[in-house]
Amino acid sequence: MTRREMLRNCAAGFGNLALVSLLTEQGYATDAIGQPLAPRMPHFAPKAKRIIFLFMFGGPSAHDLFLHKPLLERDHGKPNPIPEPRIVFARTGKLMKSPWKVKQHGQSGAWIGELLPEIASVADDLCFLKGMHGTNPEHGAAALITHTGSNQFVRPCMGSWISYGLGTENQNLPSFITICPNIGGGASQNYSSAFLPTAHHGTPLGTAQMDNVAEAQFAFLDNPKISRSFQRQQLELLQKWQRSQLEQAGPNQSLEGRIKSFELAFRMQTEAPSVLDVSNESQATRKLYGLDDKPTSNFGMRCLLARRFIEQGVRFVQVTHGENNKWDHHENLQRDLPISCREIDKPVAGLIKDLKARGLLDETLVLWGGEFGRTAAVELDLSGDPGRDHNPNGYTMFLAGGGVTPGVSYGQTDEYGYYAVKDKVHIHDLHATILHLMGLDHQKLTYRYQGRDFRLTDVYGNVVHDIIA
Repeated sequence: MTRREMLRNCAAGFGNLALVSLLTEQGYATDAIGQPLAPRMPHFAPKAKRIIFLFMFGGPSAHDLFLHKPLLERDHGKPNPIPEPRIVFARTGKLMKSPWKVKQHGQSGAWIGELLPEIASVADDLCFLKGMHGTNPEHGAAALITHTGSNQFVRPCMGSWISYGLGTENQNLPSFITICPNIGGGASQNYSSAFLPTAHHGTPLGTAQMDNVAEAQFAFLDNPKISRSFQRQQLELLQKWQRSQLEQAGPNQSLEGRIKSFELAFRMQTEAPSVLDVSNESQATRKLYGLDDKPTSNFGMRCLLARRFIEQGVRFVQVTHGENNKWDHHENLQRDLPISCREIDKPVAGLIKDLKARGLLDETLVLWGGEFGRTAAVELDLSGDPGRDHNPNGYTMFLAGGGVTPGVSYGQTDEYGYYAVKDKVHIHDLHATILHLMGLDHQKLTYRYQGRDFRLTDVYGNVVHDIIA
């Protein structure tokens, strides 16, 4: 070794020590030593430790599910008085009251429609956000901003940010799993880590189009044609080759992420099958989720798997419902909305009841909602079986557990339910609040990329302290 090489190597060593020290001070030493999914300390004491996001793709109609609007009932069939309504596919028609009754439930008096009787039974566990609002009326873009905080650029999604900020509680499972994600409407970008380390990318289980979720498996997890010991040898050989590439070419986040993904896949071969095997669940639990009733069996299995994953330390579980535009009711509202509601009503309520009975709800935040809502007026006219158009200006989501105040309805829309007018919550505010509940400061959870610091909330977002218990 020449004198110059020795000095260069020493300098690199001192530099690495300084870097590790700096990252340790910031709480991020795990990445520096090659453990991106190791548990990390939150910025402050968290209210929640894990999240289940029940995403209803297509835009559920709050008018028919959660809103009591006497003026809309009175003015049914009259011209739409809303100034400059945002029209997406067709001209806005006349006002349309809900074909179903929306009544108050529980001690909290929460307004819930008759299409959701099971969710109504857990009304006092729910925290409604009735002043949600966004800006984009297109499915894909609105879904992107719901998951990533941006509707224009490829950004890391909420699950990836939380994985990056906190790591996993189980090194044998991913920190972020997405169950039956949609192929359209943002597709894989809704669970992408983008420029964050690839270890934080959502791991998909099945697709939204699956008829039998019970048969879902993680792709490429195992090769039944070769023994586990031989797979271990293959992995070690592959790691050796890839690490030699790293030594020659220098740090490579993508390659490091690939190595980690292979290692995780090998470890998952032992633990994942036991989580996916629900044969040990009691008959009472199966009934709770509706597993033996055809309309609810599919989504019920998704919700049950979500509970089983968070029990095993998975930090963020995303569950999608909405294949074939099941919530996108531009027409045939009276025919199709009851179908969508029946599929999710019992499983969602069952999940909340099950988490509560097992003592998991206090530390598990459940989020339910879509990418936007629907208009108070019909699309086109009232003849036949009409529907409602997209409306990002005022819609409803709800949360349960995880440090939010139960039995609260926060925010309001106008008298027709079109615009959010009081205690408005933008998706950036929701993201900031979710991170806060997880013990993360949305302004401090940053990642430097291409010369600037990025965060889930970009330069926006305020924590909604009023809903925090």
